[in-house]
Amino acid sequence: MPVFKDDNRGTWYVMARYVDWTGERKQKCKRGFTTKKEAQEWERMFQMKSSSDMDMSFAAFVEIYEKDVRPRIKENTWNTKEHTIRTKLLPYFGKRRISEISNKDIIAWQNEMLAYRDENGNAYSSTYLKTIHNQLSAIFNHAVRYYSLRFNPAAQVGNMGSEEHKEMLFWTTEEYKKFAEVMMDKPRSYYAFEMLYWCGIREGELLALTPEDFDFEKKTVRINKSYQRMKGEDVITSPKTKKSNRTIKMPDFLCEEMKDHIGSLYGVKKKDRIFTVTKSYLHHEMDRGAAMAGVKRIRIHDLRHSHVSLLIDMGFSVVAIGDRVGHESERITLDYAHLFPSRQEEMAKKLNEKGEKYVS
Repeated sequence: MPVFKDDNRGTWYVMARYVDWTGERKQKCKRGFTTKKEAQEWERMFQMKSSSDMDMSFAAFVEIYEKDVRPRIKENTWNTKEHTIRTKLLPYFGKRRISEISNKDIIAWQNEMLAYRDENGNAYSSTYLKTIHNQLSAIFNHAVRYYSLRFNPAAQVGNMGSEEHKEMLFWTTEEYKKFAEVMMDKPRSYYAFEMLYWCGIREGELLALTPEDFDFEKKTVRINKSYQRMKGEDVITSPKTKKSNRTIKMPDFLCEEMKDHIGSLYGVKKKDRIFTVTKSYLHHEMDRGAAMAGVKRIRIHDLRHSHVSLLIDMGFSVVAIGDRVGHESERITLDYAHLFPSRQEEMAKKLNEKGEKYVS
């Protein structure tokens, strides 16, 4: 398509025709180009995207990738992806034709990422290196799977980092009770930590709770949403996974505590958030309480680990624990295998009893 000069504005514009996914012919106008060359380049990339031509630039394909992927994932998940793409991928690959990015290009990019040091001389962590490589590979996989790119060079080269498993910390019931006792001077902190420890819910799930989520007759709390702070706005999203939608039975004492706490909140409505605090507030309170109680400092998420470890110690099955905390059974087994009591000796003993009749 030819480009046109806007004599009134002194800029160039494009009138591009294309066929949309329904087969309907449409026309798109794009204005404001400083030069004719810029207008022609935009029109060329537009036509390539419309026809899924893999000679388009990496940056142009990223626009397709966003259009395809963004509606299918949570907004905060996309925001994380977008930051990685914008800061670590587009500056290096943006102008390159996606079909011409080779294995050696990926290796050169990896070496740049590996060589990076901030003002304090710190390199990217192994986990972060793996994360940004995985994002690059995901874009190429999308192009291979849906747009006929011949191969994924990032997959052929392989990753440049590895996932670092942070030490899983948890409090015993005795440690938690010491912490809870010093928290009683601030009721909203105390009740928040009570819910986190005795129900094993996630931080975002806690901060999304409303009075209508509690059924004090059945002694249950419903988990069906999560709180996020995104771009300066309070956002309520669906829970982390489908399994996270669940109803938790509360112990009697916690049911009474939450009934009293909600009743003490002036003017609170059924759909109002109960815990209108920030995540940073909870982290600050965790610091304060741990120091005052003289117990080791653990992360907020480690309260969830503490709840699971307590249930394991009490002898509950993997399936029952998974249902309560909103995790798949396989994930519980994988993440907490080291906490389950060993059954090897008991197995050997039982097998020995079965096999004794064969011994002369």
